[in-house]
Amino acid sequence: MTIQEIMKALPLKVIAGQSNLDKEVSGGYASDLLSNVMGQAQVGNIWVTMQGHQNVVAVALLAGLSAIVIAGGVEPDPEAVQKALTEKIVILTTTLSAYKVIGRLYQLGVTGE
Repeated sequence: MTIQEIMKALPLKVIAGQSNLDKEVSGGYASDLLSNVMGQAQVGNIWVTMQGHQNVVAVALLAGLSAIVIAGGVEPDPEAVQKALTEKIVILTTTLSAYKVIGRLYQLGVTGE
């Protein structure tokens, strides 16, 4: 499944990475603990978090993630957006809670390890 296909099913807004919405999503991961994401998320995962600072972009880049979903109506910091634009990392936002995003991703067939 691609990021674009996920966007058709969930109320997500593209903040950065518009040109990379055709990326494949291999699974999902949810955590707000950055070291946990670095050690446990798999390449190609879509990551659900409520953090919007620039370190989330660095972690997504390091882990090879397909996209970051910032849930709960949290808006990313301007520095995070700029870093994502530079690194071509997809950032999506939603007003849905992280719990609802994860549930809907699972219903779409996006599973985690």
